[in-house]
This record gives sequence, structure tokens and C-alpha cells, in this order.
Amino acid sequence: MIKINHKWLDVSQIQPGIPSAKAMELLQLLAGYATVFEYGSLEELNFEIQLRLRVMEAAISLDKSGAEFATLEESETNPQYWRLAKDGTFTLQPGIRPHLAIADIFQNGRQYAFECGTAIVVTFLRAIMDVIGPRQFDYLFSDLVLYDWHPPTNMILLVHRGTDYIPGDCLYFKNPEHDEKTPEWQGENAILLGKNLFFGHGIGITNSKGIIDELNDNRKSNATISAYLTNHIVSLDSSYYYGIIQPYPGRAQSIPCLASLPDLIVTEIGSKIHLS
Repeated sequence: MIKINHKWLDVSQIQPGIPSAKAMELLQLLAGYATVFEYGSLEELNFEIQLRLRVMEAAISLDKSGAEFATLEESETNPQYWRLAKDGTFTLQPGIRPHLAIADIFQNGRQYAFECGTAIVVTFLRAIMDVIGPRQFDYLFSDLVLYDWHPPTNMILLVHRGTDYIPGDCLYFKNPEHDEKTPEWQGENAILLGKNLFFGHGIGITNSKGIIDELNDNRKSNATISAYLTNHIVSLDSSYYYGIIQPYPGRAQSIPCLASLPDLIVTEIGSKIHLS
């Protein structure tokens, strides 16, 4: 369920394609769950949708980039942009702007190798950059460090347990009987791209069965417990990044807001906001 400034949002009258079909899918999911998703304005709701769409786009781009899966100790990077420590930590080279270093991972992915935790962080960072712009991104992540599933400073995440999955979430597949000699197969962090469609770094874009089958192929001998999708959900806190763009109205206006889309009428009736 969706609340806008303490009023329930009725999305039942929105026609597909206004806004985009993918945005409409997100709206319907947010509205259909018993969980209450609350926003201060239609613009803030739209920002949430745009950020999630950028997460999905970044995940697909990372899959196409050629970046490989590797353990922390076997990580690789482009030394023009990153310094690589023996433990797999990436730190910026002196004088390198953070947004350029993140962009290089997607542009020159074949020079990179890292595990799935870093892949999720990189995906989230690219989405943030695409929405707030390089200037604000460089300010927020001036001391950017990448290491496993360790969010850098100013990556603000929401973490909860449930089954209210929304595309743009990071979900976790657990492999309880993985081979202890290969701890990298203990599970898979995956970005939800749509109904039963995921991106998992090192596995690719597939459905839940594809990820589970891959994990099951990497269990200890005589294992009997299958890998499974957990109820652990991680997403970007869109309200934090929406607050950042507010002093820069030019940037905010570059994202089309629901209330100003053609043929979309906003009305308030009692305790509900109707979009038609």
C-alpha cells in the first residue's frame, strides 16, 4: 500500500504506459503489498521508482560489461582508476573522481573481477550516480572504497525481512550445505529485475531456479538440503537521496514526476489520492 503525505494512493485507474510499463509494474507492486510504503509527495514516490529502474539498468549493464566473478584474494581491477590491496579492497587512485572510477567498471569490465557482494555495491553506486548526477555523487563518495558487501560511506540502505519483493531490491539465496573449501558458494546476492528474474554476479541473468541449480551444483558431497531464496531484503533508501537533490531543482526537474505526466490527472477524494 502507498501513502502520499498521509493519504492513501489509488493507482487502480492508471492506464499501462502512463507512466512507462515498467514504472507501472513497480507502482502496482508497491500498492498491492500489505506493507505500507509512505512518501511525502508524488515527486518522492516517482524518485523511488526512478532509482529502482536505475538499479535494474545498472545490473543489466554490469552483466554485459564482461566483469568476472572472483574471490576477494583473486580480485582484479583497472590500475588507472583503482588501487587493489591483497585482501581485495579497491581504493581510488589519487586524483580520480569517483564517478569516473565507477563508470570505468561498466565501460571496461573485462579488466575487473570481484565477488557478488562488491557487484551489488557497484550496481547500487551506478544507480545513485545516474539519478543524482556526477557532481553530487563525487561529493557523497569522495573517499570511496569497495570491499565485499561493505557499503561505503553515504550508501544508505534499508534492510528488512519479508516477501514484499520489489524490482531493484537485493535478495539473498542461501546455500546451507556448500562445500567449506569454496565459501564463495555459500550463497548469492541477486538484484530482482522483474517477476522471477534476477541478476547474480558470476551466474548471470536467470530465474530463481537457475540460481538455485547453480548453488546446488556447488554443495558438499552427499548434500541433501537445497539452496533457497531467503526473506532477507536490501534496498537503497530513496528518501535519503531524494533529500539530497532538493537544493538543486534543475536536477530534480530532469526526472519526470508522476503529477506532471501528460493525461495524468491527480485528484484528492477524502483520504485518498487518485491518479487517472
